Amino acid sequence: MGRKFSGLEVTLMVLFTLMLIVATAFVVLFATGHPGVIKDEEPTKPFIAECPKIPVAERVDCFSDGGASKLKCEQRGCCWNPLEERNVPWCFFPTNHGYTAESVEQRSPYVMKAQLKRMASPSLFGADIQELSFHAEMQSSNRLRFKISDAHSQRFEVPHEHVSRLKSDPSSPISNTLEISHKPFGLTVRRKENNKVLFDTTMAPLVFADQYLQISARLPSHNIYGLGEHVHQNYRHRTDWRTWPIFTRDAFPNGGTHNLYGHYPFFLCLEDESGKSFGVFLMNSNAMEVTLMPAPAVTYRTIGGILDFYILFGDTPEQVVQEFLELIGRPVIPPYWSLGFQISRWDYGSLSEVKKTVERNRAVSLPYDIQYTDIDYMEDKKDFTYDKVKFKDLPQFADYLHEKGQRYILILDPAVATSKRVGNAPYESYDRGTEKKAWVFDADGKTPLLGEVWPGETVFPDYTSQNCIDWWVDEYERFSREIKHDALWIDMNEVANFKKGSTKGCADNNLNYPPYTPRILDEVMYSKTLCMDAKQAWGNHYDVHSLYGYSMVLATEKALQRAFGGNRTLMLTRSSFPGVGKYSGHWLGDNAANWNDIKWAIPGMLEFGLFGVPYIGADICGFFDNSPEELCRRWMQVGAFYPFSRNHNAQGYEPQDPAVYGANSLLVKSSKHYLTIRYTLLPYLYTLFYKAHTTGETVVRPVMHEFYSDNITWSVDRQFLWGKHLLITPVLDQGVTNVDAYVPDAVWYEYETMVRIADRKKHVSMYLPADKLGLHIRGGAILPTQKPDVTTTYSRRNPMGLIIALDDNGKAAGELFWDDGDSRDTVKTGNYVHYTFSVVQGVLTMQATHAGYKDPNNLKFETITILGAATPPLSVTVGTGNTTTVLPNTNIQYDGTKQVLFLTGLTLALGETYVLQWELAEKEKNRFDCYPEEDADENKCKARGCIWAPSTHEGAPWCYYPKDHGYTVTKTTETSSGMTADITRNKKYRSSGRPGSPDIDTLSVKIDYNTGDMLRFKIWDPTKPRYEVPVPLSLPPAPETDEKKRLYKVQITKNPFGIQVIRKSTGTKIWDSSVPGFTFSDMFIQLSTQLSSEFVYGFGETEHPTFKHNLNYHTWGMFSKDQPPGYKMNCYGVHPFYMGLEDTGDAHGVLLLNSNAMDVTFQPNPALIYRTLGGILDFYMVLGPTPEMVVQEYTALIGRPVLPAYWSLGFQLCRYGYSNDKEIEDLYRDMKKARIPYDVQYGDIDYMDRQLDFVLDPEFKNLPALVDTMRGEGMKFIFILDPAISGNETEPYPAFDRGEKADVFIKWPKELSNDIVWGKVWPDFPNVTVNESLDWDSQVELYRAYAAFPDFFRESTAKWWLQEIKDFYNNVMKFDGLWIDMNEPASFVHGTVGEKCLGNPLLENPPYMPPLESKHLGLNHKTLCMNSEQILSDGKRVKHFDVHNLYGWSHTKPTYDALLSVTGKRGIVVTRSTYPSSGKWSGHWLGDNTASWDQLYKSIIGMMEFSLFGIPYTGADICGFFNTAEYEMCLRWMQLGAFYPYSRNHNGKGSPRQDPVAWNETFANVSRDVLNIRYTLLPYLYTLMFEAHTKGSTVIRPLLHEFVNDKMTWDIHKQFLWGPALLITPALDKGVTTVNGYVPNARWYDYHTAKDVGVRGVMLSMPTPLDHINLHIRGGYIIPWQKPETNTFHSRKNPLGLIVALNDNGTAQGSFFWDDGEGIDTVPGGKYQLTSFAAESSTLTCQVTHNTLDPADQLIVGVVKVWGAGSVKITSATLRDKAGKDYPLTPEYIADTQELIMDATSKSVRVDQLSTITWSRN
Repeated sequence: MGRKFSGLEVTLMVLFTLMLIVATAFVVLFATGHPGVIKDEEPTKPFIAECPKIPVAERVDCFSDGGASKLKCEQRGCCWNPLEERNVPWCFFPTNHGYTAESVEQRSPYVMKAQLKRMASPSLFGADIQELSFHAEMQSSNRLRFKISDAHSQRFEVPHEHVSRLKSDPSSPISNTLEISHKPFGLTVRRKENNKVLFDTTMAPLVFADQYLQISARLPSHNIYGLGEHVHQNYRHRTDWRTWPIFTRDAFPNGGTHNLYGHYPFFLCLEDESGKSFGVFLMNSNAMEVTLMPAPAVTYRTIGGILDFYILFGDTPEQVVQEFLELIGRPVIPPYWSLGFQISRWDYGSLSEVKKTVERNRAVSLPYDIQYTDIDYMEDKKDFTYDKVKFKDLPQFADYLHEKGQRYILILDPAVATSKRVGNAPYESYDRGTEKKAWVFDADGKTPLLGEVWPGETVFPDYTSQNCIDWWVDEYERFSREIKHDALWIDMNEVANFKKGSTKGCADNNLNYPPYTPRILDEVMYSKTLCMDAKQAWGNHYDVHSLYGYSMVLATEKALQRAFGGNRTLMLTRSSFPGVGKYSGHWLGDNAANWNDIKWAIPGMLEFGLFGVPYIGADICGFFDNSPEELCRRWMQVGAFYPFSRNHNAQGYEPQDPAVYGANSLLVKSSKHYLTIRYTLLPYLYTLFYKAHTTGETVVRPVMHEFYSDNITWSVDRQFLWGKHLLITPVLDQGVTNVDAYVPDAVWYEYETMVRIADRKKHVSMYLPADKLGLHIRGGAILPTQKPDVTTTYSRRNPMGLIIALDDNGKAAGELFWDDGDSRDTVKTGNYVHYTFSVVQGVLTMQATHAGYKDPNNLKFETITILGAATPPLSVTVGTGNTTTVLPNTNIQYDGTKQVLFLTGLTLALGETYVLQWELAEKEKNRFDCYPEEDADENKCKARGCIWAPSTHEGAPWCYYPKDHGYTVTKTTETSSGMTADITRNKKYRSSGRPGSPDIDTLSVKIDYNTGDMLRFKIWDPTKPRYEVPVPLSLPPAPETDEKKRLYKVQITKNPFGIQVIRKSTGTKIWDSSVPGFTFSDMFIQLSTQLSSEFVYGFGETEHPTFKHNLNYHTWGMFSKDQPPGYKMNCYGVHPFYMGLEDTGDAHGVLLLNSNAMDVTFQPNPALIYRTLGGILDFYMVLGPTPEMVVQEYTALIGRPVLPAYWSLGFQLCRYGYSNDKEIEDLYRDMKKARIPYDVQYGDIDYMDRQLDFVLDPEFKNLPALVDTMRGEGMKFIFILDPAISGNETEPYPAFDRGEKADVFIKWPKELSNDIVWGKVWPDFPNVTVNESLDWDSQVELYRAYAAFPDFFRESTAKWWLQEIKDFYNNVMKFDGLWIDMNEPASFVHGTVGEKCLGNPLLENPPYMPPLESKHLGLNHKTLCMNSEQILSDGKRVKHFDVHNLYGWSHTKPTYDALLSVTGKRGIVVTRSTYPSSGKWSGHWLGDNTASWDQLYKSIIGMMEFSLFGIPYTGADICGFFNTAEYEMCLRWMQLGAFYPYSRNHNGKGSPRQDPVAWNETFANVSRDVLNIRYTLLPYLYTLMFEAHTKGSTVIRPLLHEFVNDKMTWDIHKQFLWGPALLITPALDKGVTTVNGYVPNARWYDYHTAKDVGVRGVMLSMPTPLDHINLHIRGGYIIPWQKPETNTFHSRKNPLGLIVALNDNGTAQGSFFWDDGEGIDTVPGGKYQLTSFAAESSTLTCQVTHNTLDPADQLIVGVVKVWGAGSVKITSATLRDKAGKDYPLTPEYIADTQELIMDATSKSVRVDQLSTITWSRN
């Protein structure tokens, strides 16, 4: 019988068998080389390093472990190149190390994945991982995550309790941000707004071994902040190869580069002065180091885990912090009392000594809330015990403090003693922990690891274990019942151990001695901590060491919740990791009493602001060493502004609490002073913590975060801010009383003196004597305050207040958050009060936005202090609800020297909304000018009854009206349809003081409520008829009598008389003329009004340098004149219309229907002054409320714009100076040859014989035949007509002869003469030879004929004009459109020939002359005498003085009517002089501009203004009319001009040609390309013209019309839109190749690439080479298009294409208008097709809403392009017609741009037969 085996033998055999199986498996695995295993794979053939030629600054160290030599370097496959400096890598990486990206996939637009394979190369430290997974995702529009991990094995990842994926998709695809390089693998992170590279790892290879991971990235700037925890002597890092180790460690913060208590692999990089910044967070808790290189670049080396990066994008540094805290968790709001001052020390020795400290500081009345005890309170330093001898009364100590409103905080360390308690009693906390298995274990996973800390031999709780957490919570709850206290301080949790690793040392293995050790303190992994192979629930201590403090915080939070329940309490931790700020504060550790540490505390605090731990501070006066009085005094000053303000020192050193220095010491006085300020400002500080908790804003803030555009602030770190508004400048050096401080670019007030300082944006020497610290409030701040006391318990009962610091514009804003200060989750439960405060124009609004908490102390705001109040108030009112009270004068004090206003004795209940208004004594900017003439002096001023007071404010009038100057209401009547009033001049004052212009004492006022969105108010003389403008307007037949339907309410003020118009929805006063100075005299009328905001647009015609008016005392004259555009030059037309934007984003428009010479003055209050020389005041106001609706309502009033002929949207060529018809013929031939799109050719006055209208010059005898030829090829011709008709002809001249017979010419009044008022313009005398070398005046005198001016008001004139045009068309030459010029009217003599005007000289030189060009020469300068007589269509005789500005208007309609009658087609009329409603018949060009760069952007402003005026068919002379055009300028202007609605290249006589074929082939090609784009988009432009014609919409559209909620758009005038959907961003400056353009908040596609630009709401740097203009299509819109041809005759025949630009929701819509292109009245006659398109859910739907189009004009469906079609390939598409028939289409899908192209041309389906097009994916 066989032998029996013993149990031991059986066990051994089983174990042997198992080992054999395992060993076999390993052999197989290693033999087969299964992918993904860790193995050291040397290359089979010799490795040759490919060494790059790169700057030294970009070398990435291949031998970071030190000891490099040439041999060792080359053994690693790296490059050896020694230098003179040792800190620069001599051994650096080649380009053929690293990984290759084997496969890249992108199944979602927001996710990118790749498999990485290691390139054959030597290993640095062995165990390289051969295959990796790369996973990247856009987690939000501002957050990119990318993760690199082992493709086959799970590695340690940080188990963060807060970080999670966001639920919603970002708006931007990942491809806009991340780009992968394949071999070697690298990634490039770009800012999607401008493609700027932010994080580029292609500079060096990726290394990914089991215990060594390295990645480097090039950065865009040296402005790097963060990384921790260390002592950084400056906030901005040095990039000089400095290496910073990161691994939590109990070490002294003494200024070295070693690792400290926390672990923060996060930095922020400020890119440039734009403020754009990004943050980089590596979620990895292993020991690591980070090297900052001068490239600039960063290299990470970590020895475990994975590479898990988050890149966070922001437009400002603050936004980056907000994004980071969104990721890791926003900070807790600390209890209010924890913001009080705190005292602590290690080793008081006894409770009685603690109490002595308390009492002596109470005795000096030091503001002081919290007392600590350190570990000396414990029995033998054991947690959860107290010394029952020295601290026997500790259980009652909290009550002792509470009696005086103070709090008690005690300390706990993690390490738990193993020894017995006093008297050999059991240490039950240890026993229970052992029973619970709560400890960190040795490598065996069973034996508690033993170390040594303060109590002797200890074990270490494993806070990652649930058993430990339960034990810790239980122990703390037990202890809190025994020793009452208010909060907990946890220390030594790095974790600290006085033994190296354990009491028995650490094993020799790869965890305790890894292949590479980062440059941590002592360079031994377990130095002063635990063995790395110790076991915790989350993993090896090697991986989780730096999470020890973090896990302790999470466990302690549970313990605090158990012990304190609904009370918030406080936690303070020494060791930290990203995310602890959600629960805990932190102090900067065991510093020392020296001048270095007081300095270095500021960068430390600023960094923890970045890290999301705003409750931060340093030990005031220093922890180690004795603190000298000067140092401690200066530290107490700055420490009063630490968020965590605690004085703490160490065992064995002299006490340093403030009172110990002596009750009367300067230190105590200074400390009390600044702590009192702190306590006063605690409501502000508490609100900052609320902002941190809810939005992630920083509390202690770097100056750079607020003033990033000033590069000096980038390195300011000896000053800091509280939030935005409080600047702290401490003294940080011994013996110093003058500090070199930087004053950022803002208004600043000294906090203590309240005086505004003069300095800004400069360094100053700030005098700060021994008891002073620099403290400044920023202008624009409203700081909530509370009367201070010695504790917050008491101060919270005291009255509150506000400090208001006004900025440059007299504005300020602020917030207040208030709750009970102690309860948990008050924000979540709504148990709080929140205010927003704002001051605008002397009105303080205290808006209680949330009132969910009632303070038991019935708190009131009692004081309000306004800094920067320039003048004392006349009165102060307080309003709440419907009640308003006047504050007694006893409650108002004003310090004129300091310009500070004090409001006291207020009783404004906390939680209620209030409005306070202070009416200031006459501010200089509130003055209304009583003497706008240039020769004002005191005597002249007072002669008008006005006030004379010189002003220091530039532009402010020195002579101004008294407050009651004007008219008084004597009677009012109000009905449902309006109001009337009688008003009488206040005769207390003398007349307006202008001889010949007597005041009219009694006036009538009428206000009509025309519609719900329009009203009219009219002021006139009831006793005597006055001239009224004869321009007909479209008024509704009946007023709007239902008050509920009106957007406005109107009030009349009585003395002085004024009209106030208020928008009901917001309460905004959009018109308020109840201001002094209303004057109504015979030849001078002045009316002023307050405006609702500074955003005013319009008034014309003149050249404005900005679209938004500058309100700083600018006056603009309006009087039509032959005047080329120039600054403050009144030009061709008159448009007394403006659009105002209110601060709410609502818009309104105001028209003054008055045609006399006038001016308007803007004032900064803001206000507007109208002055006109005659007529009446007839105002029309439309209320929008959107800007686009304002234009629609305005054009409904004055008349909708004409619909131009389709061909008139083509490109056009003209010049003044063609010598003969051959030049035009040659030009036409060259344009055709170059195939440049071109529709219209012009003839300027050159074609006329001697510049006579309707007479052809012999040099142009072949022009009619040429025109016929061109027209036969689809071209059109326009010729010019001036109004002036020669009267000196010796041969019959029908135009004059018939006109004279019909009596159509302007004459003198019969009582003066029956003669024509002769002028001189272009026509020459007959039979003269003009000598052009003579000066201009001589030529006019010698050669110019007498010219008569038709009076186009008369019906007889219109008939005559029609006949002349008809005869020319039938008998001389055909044409398609008419261009009328010189119709201001212009004359080359002043008034009349001989320049002696008959009649009243005041008409020529009125008592008041607006600031017009050449005003000293009178109104008749370059035009007719003002006393000339014209006759209106109703027979009424009027002075040219009144109707001069209407001449061009009166000229336009007869011309338009004649064109339609003669040609039988619509054509186009273009006129130079315009007035409101001219757009009904014509377009306009912006006049005789010059060939200069500034004219490019000014043309955009001009077009946008004419969009407001209801004349959408506008443009400027491309390349300029006067002077010689320069090549680059003309090319850029061609690009811009291709997007003018009226696109014409035109220049003047004597200048070289500038048409597209006059330069070179490149110019011609660029012109052709950009005009092809125009012609492609003409169906869209024509549709916009139709919408303007039918709805009054704008064509050239300011960005603010579409994005009015984005105030960035309110002042943009170098970009514009076509309608809502095409954004044009041209190059406007010489030599530029990039353009900064604003991308409004929508999805936008690059027109040229079809690619989503991926940014919104930001300025974007757009590449703009010379052949490029930036065009973007807005997502959500469908744009009709056609293939371009050389003219529209041909392009109109092409199929209709569509660009379907999908928005974020995958939808789009658009419309398409089509008619025959030139028929008369096709819209009113219904002869057109109107189609709407909509795209949704991969289906395009076509709906024909109107279709009576002739079949010959019908289009078929062509190419449909869908942009933003998605990241999954489209494989099929179908077109369905109205009959239900399906046509398969072949989709072309472009993955890179996500563009889908479907060509339906071959299906020949007409647009009106299209039903749907659908597309789908597999």
